[in-house]
Amino acid sequence: MPLTRFSVIEPGNTSAPQPREVLVKGEGPSPVSVEKHRLSGGLADGIDVLDVDNGLFSFRILLSKGMGLWRGRCGDVDLKWDSPVHGPVHPRHVPVFHPSGLGWLEGFDEWIARCGLVSNGAPEFGPNGVLKYPLHGRIQNLPAREASVSFDSDTGEITVSGTVDEAALFSSKLALNVSYSTVAGSSRLRVCDEVVNLGSVPAEFELLYHINTGFPFITPGAQVIVPFEKMTPREKNARENIQVWDRFLPETPNIAEHCYLFEMAADSLGRTRVLLLNAQKDRAISLSFNKNEFPHFLIWKLMRPNGDTYVSGIEPCVNFPNTRSFEKEHGRVATLEPGASRVFHFDIDILLTPGEIALAQEDIKSLQAAAAGTIEAEPIKEWCE
Repeated sequence: MPLTRFSVIEPGNTSAPQPREVLVKGEGPSPVSVEKHRLSGGLADGIDVLDVDNGLFSFRILLSKGMGLWRGRCGDVDLKWDSPVHGPVHPRHVPVFHPSGLGWLEGFDEWIARCGLVSNGAPEFGPNGVLKYPLHGRIQNLPAREASVSFDSDTGEITVSGTVDEAALFSSKLALNVSYSTVAGSSRLRVCDEVVNLGSVPAEFELLYHINTGFPFITPGAQVIVPFEKMTPREKNARENIQVWDRFLPETPNIAEHCYLFEMAADSLGRTRVLLLNAQKDRAISLSFNKNEFPHFLIWKLMRPNGDTYVSGIEPCVNFPNTRSFEKEHGRVATLEPGASRVFHFDIDILLTPGEIALAQEDIKSLQAAAAGTIEAEPIKEWCE
């Protein structure tokens, strides 16, 4: 099937239910489909989405919210978390520049959410107390300006691409080109993003991916397996629980978040891998990426009663999510020359058999065997603000 291009935003009454537009329909052992429609009612009213199904792996892309991936399902594995926010939430309801700097949290319930591009960390305020950089930046709450879908009937590959701009007069002019691809009947999702400087002068950027999974996959007793050269807790409560940094604890009301920062172990080509293993040890989520593209990585855990919130974030990143000035001081803010770009890839594999899980564990074990595995019990001052 040839490339199908379409306008992301259609005119009309967004309060009325919108008909589904079938963009891809394929028959065979693993019937595939891609359908576009618009959500109506509540906080989701007006969000354009693509529902992608490869016959085994299905997921929803939010065209109106930074091309984020809201939820998915592969076999019997739900790829989601239960945020206190009942979304998806249209960006019009997300006060990113709330004076507190924390308005981004009012729209956060995606499985995969991007943070950036001008900034992606903690809120930062100017000398006069006015918000300068909001929490996690703007890109996740900006709509795609264009998108396309293609399906190769010979290989069974579905590709969804789109472009989201973060630009302003007298400021940076950045574009994020997003691509999701999957193959009929496959349990793999590949993400390939490109950050482009559209301006005539050098531009700086930051980028981090929240890949958040919670109930019913992540429950007490689940485990995260990370090969590393060095790791450190970010805050006091993470330090106090460092002996169980890789395990998920019982649900505890009002427990603080735990965050651990890593220098990853990788092979000679920079390839590395992280595994989320459920409590029953019979299902796993594998994240594979390249350390040369993502020089940093972190785990975010919040283990409150489900719905308030029990979740694991596995987060490859260009920089750690501190204030922008702190990251700039420590050389972790990236620069692009005019017209230049950087590309970022990662693969998510849903492992549904004991054999697949065992192979992934052996892969990580071999990476760790060649690495130092140093745990710094006190936060590393150059990493933690």
